[in-house]
Amino acid sequence: MWSLRLLLWVVVSVSILAPIGAVVSIGLGGNHVRELIDGGIVDAAVNSVVSAGLSALFAVVIAVAMALLLDRTDLPGRSVLRLVLLSPLLIPPFVGAIAWTGLLGPSGMINSFWAERFGGPLWNVYGGDGVVFLLTIHSYPIAYLIVAAALRRIPGDLEEAARMSGASPLRALTYVTLPLLRPAAVASFTLVAVSNLADFGIPALVGLPDRYVTLSTMVYRFIQSGTVAQPLEVVSAIGIVLLLLAVVAVVADRGLSRRSAALDGPVTPPTRLTLGRSRSAVGLATWILALSITAMPIFALATQALLPAPGVPLTWANLTLDSIVAAVTAPGTVVGIQNSLTLALGAAVICGVVGLTLGVVTTRTRSRDNTGLDLVAMLPQAIPGLVIAVGWLIVGRWTGLFDTRWVILCAYVMAFLAIVVQAVRAPLLSTPVQLEEVARSSGASPARALYDVSWKMTIPAAASGAVLVGLTAVRELTMSVLLVAPGTQTLGVSIFNLQQAGDYNAASALSLLVALVGIAGLGLVAGVTDRKKSA
Repeated sequence: MWSLRLLLWVVVSVSILAPIGAVVSIGLGGNHVRELIDGGIVDAAVNSVVSAGLSALFAVVIAVAMALLLDRTDLPGRSVLRLVLLSPLLIPPFVGAIAWTGLLGPSGMINSFWAERFGGPLWNVYGGDGVVFLLTIHSYPIAYLIVAAALRRIPGDLEEAARMSGASPLRALTYVTLPLLRPAAVASFTLVAVSNLADFGIPALVGLPDRYVTLSTMVYRFIQSGTVAQPLEVVSAIGIVLLLLAVVAVVADRGLSRRSAALDGPVTPPTRLTLGRSRSAVGLATWILALSITAMPIFALATQALLPAPGVPLTWANLTLDSIVAAVTAPGTVVGIQNSLTLALGAAVICGVVGLTLGVVTTRTRSRDNTGLDLVAMLPQAIPGLVIAVGWLIVGRWTGLFDTRWVILCAYVMAFLAIVVQAVRAPLLSTPVQLEEVARSSGASPARALYDVSWKMTIPAAASGAVLVGLTAVRELTMSVLLVAPGTQTLGVSIFNLQQAGDYNAASALSLLVALVGIAGLGLVAGVTDRKKSA
């Protein structure tokens, strides 16, 4: 068992600690403060913090309202509405940015329609407010999943007791349920803020046209433009800034979580809040809002993909599949699809095996280093993807992986390993250790009992986590765009390059296909879940 534990420490040290250490050592090794200040790092840092903080705040507010409405009221069509509102989760943020620029860009569908009738655009999505808006749209599903899970753990007896004491249903919800959701709201805020802090696609596609620079787009500029003498040292210094901001967010989250009360006991189902006469009106308004932020961007992508060129009127005679065929069959797209599938499959397999092993060892064995091993494995969750990419830029030069697809694979493994570890931890913690003791009493060695009971029992959970890793990796852009080299571009990078080159129809065509695949995946998962519940 000690050899397996040693092997795990080697794996996490090489894949996680080495890139982080490289960023810190290289960033602190040179004095580039004046260079960064002259390059506008102060404004970029402020823009990053403001956009990440505001989008996280708005996402949490939407998530709480969404959870209460879908899980605690008798809103009509709740199940289908939940799937519709969760669909942005499976659409890459940069694809969403392309879609929304087709609606609210200077020549977008909505702005063109509005300008014809009122003499000016409704709202130009380009700029800082557009970045906050799109980050919110693509973040609230994650916040909702966290808040909804916490809401389901709150016993309904608490609200019933408040109602029996004379409180109205709304007052019981406000003064009993909402305070108990505070830990989940804080946790979701931290997770969303750290994730949005280093998002690249949305600020690059929506912010840069209006000269709204964030730390992520600044790193990309320094790497690609060659305007600085020591680009790795400069971007490592920016990486340290991002790392410190993430650490501050996590520490604040832990501090607030300690002050929050936790419930431990049986969960009784709550009584749904009846909407009364306003049920139909609230349902209609919610459906209109849901379709506006989910279906309309897809429609905008479809129109751009099916038209021969930007600005061509939308008529049946002008619709064509030429852009879709040309985009799918282009050599760069074919290479991007092949690389994305290869890297996603590789990351899924590696994270599945290593994450399953880590989860079993740290959960089902006793050792003083279990806590340390678990913390290192979970550390990348609190680190922006941009820092991970910069770390592997440095390590790649030292190891010969630079300018190969394998350096992207290493970054994926570092970033997504925690997904599988979390997936296997829950079933292991809820399984009694007596099962392994029975195996040992039957003559099995400790290692054999661990393998036959805990390992095999948790394989389905690890497989689910690995599938989630693959779906996340195939749509990734932030790390890939910094680590890409000729011949190693991924599908996300291919779409981004088409958009940057002005080939909007081809970029929209590929984005439409990616969005439809994501929505189909959501429908497939929902169908499997429904069949399991009915069985």
